[in-house]
Amino acid sequence: MSTIAVIGLGNMGGPMAANLVSAGHDVRGFDLAEQACATASAAGVTVAGSGTEAVREAEVVITMLPAGQHVLTAYDELLPASADGAVFVDCSTIDATSARTAHEKAAAAGRRSVDAPVSGGVVGAEGGTLTFMAGGETDAVQAAGPILAVLGKRTVHCGPGGAGQVAKMCNNMVLGVSMIAVSEAFVLAERQGLDPQALFDVMSTSSGQCWAVSTNCPVPGPVPGSPANREFAGGFAAPLMLKDLRLADAAADEAGLTLRLGRTATERYTEFVDREDRVRDFSAIIEDVREAAS
Repeated sequence: MSTIAVIGLGNMGGPMAANLVSAGHDVRGFDLAEQACATASAAGVTVAGSGTEAVREAEVVITMLPAGQHVLTAYDELLPASADGAVFVDCSTIDATSARTAHEKAAAAGRRSVDAPVSGGVVGAEGGTLTFMAGGETDAVQAAGPILAVLGKRTVHCGPGGAGQVAKMCNNMVLGVSMIAVSEAFVLAERQGLDPQALFDVMSTSSGQCWAVSTNCPVPGPVPGSPANREFAGGFAAPLMLKDLRLADAAADEAGLTLRLGRTATERYTEFVDREDRVRDFSAIIEDVREAAS
């Protein structure tokens, strides 16, 4: 049994903390939101009065926070309060520059660190089936490995500090672009009188096969577990997809690259999210495609 601190007990961090409790670990958590703390407490997490209190005896410190600035601020507070030998694992999705700075702060404090953003969404967090894209020194990734194995089905060591974040933004840029393409294909099929199930049967077993088809199909019916069957509730919220696309855009600008499809996907999701309260799954972009085709 390990003592683990989880800072950020929201939609992702909360289920992750609960899974660690179920695996027999002593989990101390903290979140600014009272409801998140209450839910975590009901799952067996010991809710601390502050982040510094939560990390005081922890062997592993997991952070799941909204943006780079939050992670860096948290590290400034948590690192001095942490136990000798503690390993810091940031599972937030943030920009690579902030991730590298977090590694530098950890090293200066004598702590090992890993940036380990996740793929799999809330369903993966709840089911313990996440994929972790890890950046950091080999010994740090290995030290975090047993804990990440409780939370996910696979950890890929992508390279040095920040590499996990780069992998995450590249992966989700492909996902955002492919969901738009898949949505356009299904709308085209509808307008041409082709049954969505027939198109799914073709695409899911041929060259059009991708995660946006086989797992998160944007039309109801073919994939019973996809959010399209529940009016796009749950899943990976469109604003989070937009966040990841913007991270990829910013990284491309830093590298002097023009990524046309990535930039187009960012523009489409910006319009989609800003037009009204679009908190549903990102596959709901198919509704925009239908409206545009009217």
